[in-house]
Amino acid sequence: MITRITGRLVQLTTTAATIAAGAFEYEVFVPEFVRRQIQGSIGQDVSLKTIEYLEGNPQKGGRMTPRLIGFLNDAEREFFEAICSVDGVGVKTALRAMVRPVREVATAIEEQNVKELTALPGIGGATAERIVAKLRRKMAKFALMVARDLPPDQMAQHTVMQDAYEALVGLGHSTAEARQKIDEMLESGKKFKSVEDVLVELYQKERK
Repeated sequence: MITRITGRLVQLTTTAATIAAGAFEYEVFVPEFVRRQIQGSIGQDVSLKTIEYLEGNPQKGGRMTPRLIGFLNDAEREFFEAICSVDGVGVKTALRAMVRPVREVATAIEEQNVKELTALPGIGGATAERIVAKLRRKMAKFALMVARDLPPDQMAQHTVMQDAYEALVGLGHSTAEARQKIDEMLESGKKFKSVEDVLVELYQKERK
């Protein structure tokens, strides 16, 4: 199974990237939110985390064609696979629907915002309800993710903030309240080494 492809981005259409890797060129399907992130990299090397699937219907006499779908990091790939796990949402539907950043879609799921989900192409009301029912308790880390992989020091800070968010929810704050508090900490520009440091800063801020 191909789990990563690295090579020169030769061409980019609305649905797929052509990547030259060694003596081969590969067609890699990309959701819209990925396409936007790599559209400025034509002619340059890119590295995509991939999943494979088979397209076709052998029951109707058609042949199965292997396909690749690419993402910039493991979190994006994990989120896409989670969406595909919902009844009624296949790979093609998910590819078409993912026109917005993972963080925004994950936030809509977590907040049970069915109206916002139905604004995604190909996602109707019933499908949106199933997505919320199955995934809303698994969206916290995706709601806090960033678009690209971060340097080690920034990734450590991001992990602390993600854990702090989950701690706030565990302490009884709503998801919206917790996200607002974490956003305030991020906007302050301060660096935190642990979840405890974040919670102490929040406590002191609210005492003022």
